[in-house]
Amino acid sequence: MNMLFLQELFNNITQRDALLRRRHPETLTPDHGQLVNACHKLLESDGEASSIALASRALAIYQRLSAAEKSRFFARLTADFAAEPGPIDAAYLAYQEVRDNPSLQRLFEACEPRRQELFRRLNLASDGTYELVKMREDLLGLLREQPELAAIDDDFAHLFGSWFNRGFLMLKRIDWNTPASILEKIIRYEAVHEIQDWDDLRRRLDARDRRCFAFFHPAIGDEPLIFVEVALHKGLPSRIQPILSGESSGNSSGSRKAIDEPEDADTAAFFGISNCQTGLRGISFGNFLIKQVVQELSQELPQLKYFVTLSPVPGFSQWLQEQRDDEQLPASLRQSLKGLETPGWHQDKTREEQLKAAIRPLAARYLIEEKNRHGLPLNPVARFHLGNGAELHRINWLGDISEKGFKQAAGLMVNYLYVLDDIERNHENYTAKATVACSSEVRDLAKRARKLAKGETTK
Repeated sequence: MNMLFLQELFNNITQRDALLRRRHPETLTPDHGQLVNACHKLLESDGEASSIALASRALAIYQRLSAAEKSRFFARLTADFAAEPGPIDAAYLAYQEVRDNPSLQRLFEACEPRRQELFRRLNLASDGTYELVKMREDLLGLLREQPELAAIDDDFAHLFGSWFNRGFLMLKRIDWNTPASILEKIIRYEAVHEIQDWDDLRRRLDARDRRCFAFFHPAIGDEPLIFVEVALHKGLPSRIQPILSGESSGNSSGSRKAIDEPEDADTAAFFGISNCQTGLRGISFGNFLIKQVVQELSQELPQLKYFVTLSPVPGFSQWLQEQRDDEQLPASLRQSLKGLETPGWHQDKTREEQLKAAIRPLAARYLIEEKNRHGLPLNPVARFHLGNGAELHRINWLGDISEKGFKQAAGLMVNYLYVLDDIERNHENYTAKATVACSSEVRDLAKRARKLAKGETTK
């Protein structure tokens, strides 16, 4: 009863604060200075009820700032809410003298930017967590032009890593009976294969051979964090169009092979994983999501043998363009790749076979051997699944013949296979040595790519 009374009291304070804001029109078009003052008051507050009201007021001011004023506010956060050099120096000198845990803790506290405590207090407000996620989304949009704001992003990432810990995440199945407010967000947030309309969504959710799961966080209600779409199959799928069109399952060659009941499937294919909150970029959910969905599906359908993705290869077309322009490659290979410039090339059997012979090996080389500055695979989807312990299993020619599929990857799609007994070992080898776990088929394709690069013929 006491807890209910306190919750009601806090709600009344927040509602009263909102009413006061409506009665003062001068706050309808605030500037960043007003928000900075509100943040100072919040940090000076020593009462929980007053802090909730002040946090609510500060966030309300932020929401009404123009883009330019938000940028100025972030600049003030960088300068005015950093850690103070004086206390850091004093705490460091004290630690040098005694080197004990209490003095080390005081040094840690002195080094923490005041922004972090500010964000913790802003999080007291109703919907404070979600508003802070949206605030970071605004910040991320400014970092390219204002890299000096990166310190604020580090603070957000540090706090969100704790607030969105796996222990707080709730896995929910999404189906046609899920509230419409959530289904609308699934349509809006789908980032891999656009959902055209409600009929398209129903095909993906309501069929007996489909599953969809999402992570939610109790502090942000019905806003999904990430969701994955699954198709149940006989054999590993190689093409996305039959899945999206609702033609039922596909076998390993990509042709239609229907299953009458979910119990007839031997494969769960993850064909779309979408992060929903831009403000949570860099906070890892996908690895937990896939592993928990594997557990859920294994319990529901114990006959399943294979857990595999049907994944896009974003950035591959751009890399191919660079190869076409590389004069160090054999002229014959570069000439073959120029076939991609011909509209409708995939409908010309001769040209399509020539491109297949060149591009599949190059795709294996791209996914296995091309690295970023950290020594990890250049392709972001490969980094994600390989880092989760999956195996690069198969490169599917003309796996996605949509306009987007051709534009980003010359129509290629990839199967990453999750073998439950191998996940931990693959993950450890990838983390420690950047080793790419792959099938013998993909490894052979990479060898063929090296021969093509030397001008040698391949079979």
